[in-house]
Amino acid sequence: MWFLAVLCVSCLLMGTQAQSSASFRRANAGNGRCQYSFTVDSPTEASCPSPGSSPEMEALKSRLGLLEALVARLAGGEAVSESSQGSGSQSGLQDAYNQLMGENAQLQREKQRLDRQVQDLQQRMEVLRQEAERLRSRPCVQQPPPRVPQNDNSFRPGSGPALSPLVSSPGNTQGDTSSLRDPAWHFSNPEYQELTAVVTEVSAPNLEGPTDISGCGDLVWVEDPEVHRKADSIAGKYGVWMQDPEAKEPYGPEMVWRIDAVGSEVRQLFGYENMDQLSRGFPTKVLLLPESVESTGATMYKGSLYYQRRLSRTLIRYDLLSESIAARRDLPHAGFHGQFPYSWGGYTDIDLSVDENGLWAIYSTNKAKGAIVISQLDPHNLEVKGTWETKIRKTSVANAFMICGKLYTVASYTSPNTTVNYMYDTATSQGKTISVPFKNRYRYNSMVDYNPGQRKLYAWDNYYIVSYKVRLGKQE
Repeated sequence: MWFLAVLCVSCLLMGTQAQSSASFRRANAGNGRCQYSFTVDSPTEASCPSPGSSPEMEALKSRLGLLEALVARLAGGEAVSESSQGSGSQSGLQDAYNQLMGENAQLQREKQRLDRQVQDLQQRMEVLRQEAERLRSRPCVQQPPPRVPQNDNSFRPGSGPALSPLVSSPGNTQGDTSSLRDPAWHFSNPEYQELTAVVTEVSAPNLEGPTDISGCGDLVWVEDPEVHRKADSIAGKYGVWMQDPEAKEPYGPEMVWRIDAVGSEVRQLFGYENMDQLSRGFPTKVLLLPESVESTGATMYKGSLYYQRRLSRTLIRYDLLSESIAARRDLPHAGFHGQFPYSWGGYTDIDLSVDENGLWAIYSTNKAKGAIVISQLDPHNLEVKGTWETKIRKTSVANAFMICGKLYTVASYTSPNTTVNYMYDTATSQGKTISVPFKNRYRYNSMVDYNPGQRKLYAWDNYYIVSYKVRLGKQE
């Protein structure tokens, strides 16, 4: 209590010195205790500044206010114009966007329409294909024509070589053309209209048989394939086999040669004494070529093997007598190693062929833009003697071969019933579409070549070595 007394006395003394400006107060605090307080006026300050304020802060606030006013005054006139320009630009962008969206919707509708048309065409093509297959498989009842007696054996089944369904059976028709009309075709029946149109594209065959023909007319018929051998391993899935139409010593014309073309280093050339030994699988000669072979385009002519060297456009003549390379030459501008192959692939860019007129190369170039180019070669030094450019793309056909200076192409290598669909005559420099039936019995035909000595096509169809007899029309 003495402390409170001293405090009271001090306050009274200070109040006296401050000229009665102090005040004393006693009250209960919030916690229930008695609290004493007093106040004294400042002798110098008229007012108390706020706790969060100072002269520097007040000055800064004033300067910020002036700056805001200045910015508002400067930007005030431009704000309206910028806002108007922004709205105009935004409106233009919106119009362009709406236009693009409209065009996009129109293109989508057009795409859907075209997709529907494509589907309709595909369905129609499938229906036509099925109808064609049905017509091909339907047997035609052979009836003798009115002018031929019923006991004429020339029209009995099996009395002659097998013929295409589009060609009538052979008979004695010398001086008589009426037998060219097959009585089994009823032209009033609409089911045969399509096949009738196909028949009109093919020249009438010489019914005397292929063995009696020595001329060079157009190809009109290809017989069903005859099987000679099936390969023993995967190495024989595709390859090339051949006989020399003008064989020289020490090998005769019956000698058969074979190259299995599967593998990256193809160099073995197998020789068989005759077709019977080929069928038995007993080679009498095996030669190791000095440079590897590219694909299935090799051929045999006048005692030499002609082939394309792997990974190049170089042609090689390998002499069988000396067993050495006798000539080599690059085929000018020819594509190679998958640039212009046949449709089945296999790096078949350069295909060498032999016919009655000599040695040929079937290939393409960049200048020809993939169209088939034919060059006749000098068999001695491989020099190009003449060149012809066709109008059919090499990659669109499965195989090609030469007969009597005429190029023929096969449409498909997998379809069991396809056609020889194009012919180009180097004598007239004219090409045309044809339709001669051709069969891929084993559905992977990787090689088709013509042998003028045998008048046959040699082919390699999915492990099988086969041959086709051919028939040429009378030469005009």
